[in-house]
Amino acid sequence: MTAGQSALSETPFDDKFHEECGVFGVFGNPEAGKLVALGLHALQHRGQEAAGIVSYDGTQFNAERHAGLVGDVFGEKNPHVENLRGSQALGHVRYSTTGGSLTRNIQPMYADVAGGAIAIAHNGNLTNAGTLHAELVRAGAIFQSTSDTETIIHLIARSRFNPIAERLIDALKRVEGAYSLVAMTAKKLIGVRDPWGVRPLVLGKLGNAFILSSETCALDIIGAEFVRDIEPGELVVITKDGLQSYRPFASQPRRFCIFEYVYFARPDSMVEGRNVYDARKSIGEELAREAPAPGADMVVPVPDSGVPAALGYASASGLPFELGIIRNHYVGRTFIEPSDQIRHLGVRLKHNPNRAKLKGKSVVLVDDSIVRGTTSKKIVEMVRDAGAAEVHFRIASPPTTSSCFYGVDTPNAGELLAHRMKEVEQMREYIEADSLAFVSMNGLYRAVGEVGRNDRNPQFCDACFSGEYPIELTDVSGGRSGRQLSLLAEVA
Repeated sequence: MTAGQSALSETPFDDKFHEECGVFGVFGNPEAGKLVALGLHALQHRGQEAAGIVSYDGTQFNAERHAGLVGDVFGEKNPHVENLRGSQALGHVRYSTTGGSLTRNIQPMYADVAGGAIAIAHNGNLTNAGTLHAELVRAGAIFQSTSDTETIIHLIARSRFNPIAERLIDALKRVEGAYSLVAMTAKKLIGVRDPWGVRPLVLGKLGNAFILSSETCALDIIGAEFVRDIEPGELVVITKDGLQSYRPFASQPRRFCIFEYVYFARPDSMVEGRNVYDARKSIGEELAREAPAPGADMVVPVPDSGVPAALGYASASGLPFELGIIRNHYVGRTFIEPSDQIRHLGVRLKHNPNRAKLKGKSVVLVDDSIVRGTTSKKIVEMVRDAGAAEVHFRIASPPTTSSCFYGVDTPNAGELLAHRMKEVEQMREYIEADSLAFVSMNGLYRAVGEVGRNDRNPQFCDACFSGEYPIELTDVSGGRSGRQLSLLAEVA
């Protein structure tokens, strides 16, 4: 993948934002490697390009990192997990943004540094990685990957502090951006969130073992107890003696990513104290109050991500909820060579209209977001072709106007429908719906438990909707991060 090119453009059946990755660590269980593999399976929605696990068996580190889905990499046909011995392990699922989909970028990354070996798995994006990378190269550093995570490892290696947890803190004080990070040494499992708390990280327990995970749904799959969220700017160190918590970074306003509620997190996860499914239903309810569709006969979700919001819309509007579109769950990214003809059929390979329900009806279609608008346009066309009399599109998020630089795979801003077309009416004409409406920013904030958006000090990171970036974008130049620009030279 060339730098700056979204993975979305490679996938003709998908027009969504993608979370970059998920992390999962276990300390203190003799089956740690297998537990991590199960945890990564539950986090598969956060990254589908590669999966990796590093374990420590008391003598040495063992690593298995491969491209593919978790079930393929660590399933019965590829029992790599049997090589991951020891009572502590760290895993990662990846959907590449910075660095591209290169084998050498698969995490966790591992290195020997002064003070011992360390493995790191990282969710997020560093907004000064390009600046740091250039500085480190000038100082003699040799990079083996194009991932932000290796920048952190080089900073750890060059730190003059000891022990290794202090080296990590010293390194992270130099980075800017959004990250949830889990690191493992021979004696410790370390978890840390950036001071703004943009990306999620939770703490769990399974018997006497401690767990660190991107989401609570991964705790559920192994029967672990959810203890609490790791707080923004908090660093926890887990050893055989228990857990210690530190606050080594300057305090910042909390800016959790609101798109976790809209799309990224699994509906059965608890995120920052709120159930994601309930939040999405509440967004749908707000949407119904703000944008009713008079004369509509039914509410139909764009599956699967639009289902909870559509249920909320149906409940608040009094309209029946119907599965007017059926999703085929067995369409893979490499199902067939994407020729022009297949690209045209792409949406129908993934979604099929339930004609018996749609024919002659006025339909409210509910989806979580519109990115480029290409898929939305094809879904409207498909529903009309199935016989719907009217198609009213309702979107359970505000218009997506801006790219994300904090660890989310997004197109360049110029490719976003709401960036190119400033008025909703323009967008409606493009997707050819009878009406189009988005939930308001205040409606979204109300749905996730706030009275509205505090415009002076927003409670979440909503840069993809507002264009207001809470963390400095040091590397940004001409719409691309400096790291991305450096990669352009690499692939040219």
